[in-house]
Amino acid sequence: MPLFAAGAACVAIPLALIYIGYSVLLHPLRGYPGPFLAKFTDGYAGWYAIKKCLHLATYRNHIEYGTVVRQGPNRLVFNTAKALQDIYLNQGVTKARSYVYSRMNNRASIFNAFDKRDHRRRRAVIGHAISEQSMRKFEPTMMSQVDIFLDQLIKASQDSGIVDMTPSCQRLAIDVVGHLAFGSSLNTQTEEKMRFLPDSMTTLNARLNLFMTWPLIAQTDPGIKFVFKKRIERLRSALAGMIKDRMALPRDAKHDLFSIATRDESVKHFGQEGLRDSELWAEAGIFFTAGGSTTATAIATIFFYISQHHEVYNKLASEIRSSFTSGCDIHGGPKLTGCEYLRAVVDETLRITPPSAGTLWREQDHSPQTGTQPFIVDGHVIPPGTAVGVNTYSIHHNEEYFPEPFKFLPERWVVSETNTKEKLETMRRAFIPFSIGERGCAGKAMAYLEINLVIAKTLWYFDFKRASGHAGTLGAGQPGRTDGRDKPDEYQIDDIFTADHKGPNLVFTRRGNYWEEL
Repeated sequence: MPLFAAGAACVAIPLALIYIGYSVLLHPLRGYPGPFLAKFTDGYAGWYAIKKCLHLATYRNHIEYGTVVRQGPNRLVFNTAKALQDIYLNQGVTKARSYVYSRMNNRASIFNAFDKRDHRRRRAVIGHAISEQSMRKFEPTMMSQVDIFLDQLIKASQDSGIVDMTPSCQRLAIDVVGHLAFGSSLNTQTEEKMRFLPDSMTTLNARLNLFMTWPLIAQTDPGIKFVFKKRIERLRSALAGMIKDRMALPRDAKHDLFSIATRDESVKHFGQEGLRDSELWAEAGIFFTAGGSTTATAIATIFFYISQHHEVYNKLASEIRSSFTSGCDIHGGPKLTGCEYLRAVVDETLRITPPSAGTLWREQDHSPQTGTQPFIVDGHVIPPGTAVGVNTYSIHHNEEYFPEPFKFLPERWVVSETNTKEKLETMRRAFIPFSIGERGCAGKAMAYLEINLVIAKTLWYFDFKRASGHAGTLGAGQPGRTDGRDKPDEYQIDDIFTADHKGPNLVFTRRGNYWEEL
């Protein structure tokens, strides 16, 4: 046995040295700066993915090494608006191969389909479910869930209790997306039964994010499945139950993804099969786990920032309360979308703390349809087999586009004498909370509608403030830390491709008798 171990070492050590030497001295990306460990292993980024702070590590990488960083043996992360255009608006680019690890039960979805024609087919069908026309029909269902959210705040205000907005927003978002994805009344806002879903979704997203960041570790999937088996299996069982319950109903029993995507006109427009039932449920699963998480994060984050900044709170409350005549008057339409400062607050929140803060990796598509043209990103010729991307958190904090990037300044999104349209256009080119291009988030309009409704209605019916003492710091950075989480005015998220978070803790007070109309 000792002889075998010695022999193995004699082979392994020289091979490792050869690999390291090649990665550092001969690899096509050898000229790009970056952390030394990242030159020969994805484990560098993988380590920060395990710690759920890769967005912060990537930001520090750009500060240290510049706008282009080698973050893995075959990965380059950029931090310019030009790179955004060259990567995400390029017809010759597709999702990186690492996206295969985000597939549930090895089924492709709109999120991880490599073939562009397949992706367009899926997106077109999903687009019907979240189109403006569809959202008008779905809005009463969404509004009913928002009213339940507000009712929970009424109860909390009666007790003068502290409300942790993270679970409150998660339950609201899950109940809304459950209706749209599966036609399911999950009732997590009022019942305990399905409240395990947020933790299960967080576990699943963190696992998929680790595998996409460090593909080699995916070989340990059975071991990781064992560690998190209970949570993951419970989520899958819940999804299977929702599918079973929905399939037992007539197709048009609910206004949801199933009824919309399987209508005769959808099948006619998208081919004989449209989206087969098995494909449809894969889409619904992704829509549920990703859409619910990101919307909940955005809403909780807005509550954090407006409760931290009294001048923003007062200005936003004034706009809402002067724009509508009653809480019932607050609904989707020109009046709500015309609230300029509300949109500025939402966009500034999505900028400073994006609900999906990571890097969306892409690769050159070598299919016959796209040809073999050189792949150039911001002036750099990208070698074949290289994954490239722009990190959302990093570019949203790039001073070239967003001066004073760590200050919460909704006014930066409003045209004024000092804030010209040209400045706004510069920011918009670097603003990617929903990504850009044909692979951008299809649920953008739905997310804005839900966010706007929740914030506007809450400010109509309530006044609120941060909890006093230590409880009021939940979710904030801690001064003195050296890992990027030192800013008390910045809401802290765990980067798990979507986001995990805590707080803020708020105390609500009913505003006059307005709440009685609920």
